[in-house]
Amino acid sequence: MSNNYPIGLFDSGVGGTSIWREIHQLMPNENTIYLADSKNAPYGLKSKEEIIALSCKNTELLLELNAKVIVVACNTATTNAIKELRAKYAVPFIGIEPAIKPAAIQSETNIIGVLATKGTLTSELFNQSVLNYPNTKIIEQVGYGLVQLIEEGKTETKEMRLLLKKYLEPMIKQNIDYLVLGCSHYPYLIQEIKKIIPSNIKIIDSGEAVARQTKNILTEKVGLASEKESNQIFYTNSSPEVLNAILEYKYQVMEKDF
Repeated sequence: MSNNYPIGLFDSGVGGTSIWREIHQLMPNENTIYLADSKNAPYGLKSKEEIIALSCKNTELLLELNAKVIVVACNTATTNAIKELRAKYAVPFIGIEPAIKPAAIQSETNIIGVLATKGTLTSELFNQSVLNYPNTKIIEQVGYGLVQLIEEGKTETKEMRLLLKKYLEPMIKQNIDYLVLGCSHYPYLIQEIKKIIPSNIKIIDSGEAVARQTKNILTEKVGLASEKESNQIFYTNSSPEVLNAILEYKYQVMEKDF
C-alpha cells in the first residue's frame, strides 16, 4: 500500500522542526508540510480551550493540504488537545509527550528532571503519566521565557544562559541523572544545556520515538510514499527569518495567514 500524500505537522512556532528532522531522517522519501504557528506562540501559557481551538485550526488547514496523517509536534497541544482532535477528525494523529517513561526506567538515582511549558505540566495527560512512576522523584520546572527567546532567534545569548541556569541548577542540586525536555522547542537548547549540567546527566527528548511511531502508523494504516523524490514545505504566519535560520536556508519557507 503506497500513499504519496504528505505528512502534516504543526507546532506553536519553530520548535516542532526538531520532530520534523527526526521524521525526515527516518523517512526521507516522505512529503511533509509543516505549520509554524509562531503568531500564537507560546501555547504553554494559553487556556486549554484556546489550545484546542488553535489545534483544530491547524488541523483543518493541514487537511485542506491533503495531509494523510498529522503529527502534533507540540507537547502542550498534545497533552491538552489530542483527545479532542482524535474525536473530531478521522485522520490518524501522532502526539508528543515528555519522555518520562524511558527516563524513569533508566534512572539510577530515581530522580529525574522535567523541563516543560506550564500548559504541559498542568495537563491531565502529563499528571496521569507521573502517577505511573510512584518510586521516581520527578522534579518539574516550567521553562518560562525559553520558547519566546527561541522564536526570536536568541538561543545562544546571555539572557538564555541565565534562564537555563535558574531552571537547571536546583535540579542538579537534587541529584537528577536524567533531564527530560518536555517541549519540542527545547532540543535547540541542548548545546547550551550541556554547558550547565554535569556530563553524567543524560538529556532525553521524544523526537526519535515520535518518528518511529509515525512510520508504524503509515506502514500499518495509511501507506508509505512510493516516490523517491520528496517535497518539504514549511508555512509560517510570522516572519520566516528564524524558521529559515533553523532550517539552515535549505528549504522553502512561505508566509501564510492562518
